[in-house]
Amino acid sequence: AVVSTQSTGDVRLAGLGARDSLRLEAGLCLYGNDIDETTTPVEGALMWTIGKRRRAARDFPGANIIMDQFAAKPKQGRRRVGLIVEKAPARPHYPVLNTEGKVIGEITSGSPSPCTGKNIAMAYVDNEYTKNGTQVQVQVRKKKYVASKVAMPFVPTQYYNPPKN
Repeated sequence: AVVSTQSTGDVRLAGLGARDSLRLEAGLCLYGNDIDETTTPVEGALMWTIGKRRRAARDFPGANIIMDQFAAKPKQGRRRVGLIVEKAPARPHYPVLNTEGKVIGEITSGSPSPCTGKNIAMAYVDNEYTKNGTQVQVQVRKKKYVASKVAMPFVPTQYYNPPKN
């Protein structure tokens, strides 16, 4: 990277760790971690990426499978969710357990959040555990820590929205 020393502001370099924590706080997926070619937009909570016209026309690859899955709102399967984990940061591939200790999913991304001061994570869990406030556990090494399902993004967006005419 090239950095100008003639800058009028305070410039600090930031690496992939900073990018990753910002991405996670915004609830955005990283291909290869949080989504891949086996993940449907329904499972990944990404239906907002498919416009209403395209949904109605079903004119995109995999449309029949995706729209049938969307319409069925299945009890079976998995869904990407946000978690706040107490005490320990959750890392990719750590198991997510229900309160009885049964594995119900897996962490895909996780780190301490600089903006919230909490340990946040994204995970895929069984559909029955996707309601906000649901208590689960995350196994970090050999210990189990309490986690709560929360809405994403973890940090509210503050994008500029121009006035509508």
